[in-house]
Amino acid sequence: MRTSTPARAGQYIALLAYLVFLAFPFLWLVSTAFKPPRELGSLHPTWIPEDPTFDNFRQAFDQQPLLHAALNSLLAALAAAVVAVLIATPMAYVVARRRTRLAKAVTGWVVVSQAFPFVLLIIPLFLVLKNLRLINSVPGLVLVYVVWALPFALWMLAGYVRAVPPELEEAAAVDGAGRVRTLVSVTAPLLAPGIVATALFAFITAWNEFFFALVLLKTPEKQTLPVLLTHFIGAEGVADLGPLAAAAFLATLPSLVVFALIQRRITGGMLTGAVKS
Repeated sequence: MRTSTPARAGQYIALLAYLVFLAFPFLWLVSTAFKPPRELGSLHPTWIPEDPTFDNFRQAFDQQPLLHAALNSLLAALAAAVVAVLIATPMAYVVARRRTRLAKAVTGWVVVSQAFPFVLLIIPLFLVLKNLRLINSVPGLVLVYVVWALPFALWMLAGYVRAVPPELEEAAAVDGAGRVRTLVSVTAPLLAPGIVATALFAFITAWNEFFFALVLLKTPEKQTLPVLLTHFIGAEGVADLGPLAAAAFLATLPSLVVFALIQRRITGGMLTGAVKS
């Protein structure tokens, strides 16, 4: 059935409104980051700064060790993404290919675990990390990020595995390849777009995470970038708005850059895998 012109126009209007809704906070953040103090305190704020300045960025770097905190976030996010993908890939293969009760139970548990709030998990996680002597350490934070990202990574990769035709694996088995060889040589290359997308999800989740880092990291030199942003808010709750906006803008750039660099490869890989030779 063809969509009528009014219905199609309504869809485009709804999509445009949704995009504006999503883009408004980021655009306002960029505008605030470049405004001088006089415009930040204006009763009639404007979208475009009348006298744009880079002083907010300079003050942000002078007030807080942003580069060191960004390095901590980068190490934690990269490690969590790599470890989560390495663990989730073989698990997803087993869950997708083995239609047993255990596989169904694992899938159900993955869905249920996503409903657990952070507050419910932080106490047992804190006790476990305390026994492992990983409190106030980046490796301990990486372990938490992996545990938190693993259920969704497993669920996501299982969907990609199911999209791979089983006939390809059967042909490899006829040629004498074992399960491990089949997974590495046949299935894994076809899962490359899904693996990249899953790693991107784990990286962005770890990069933007705040609550676990706030609770588990006590030493200032080990804090991540989202936690460091709270230091721009004074004891009385008054925020240094200009430097805070500049630092927050810089904190969002890595996620945007990473996605911009690989989104074409993800889309291209999906389209390539969808075409049968």
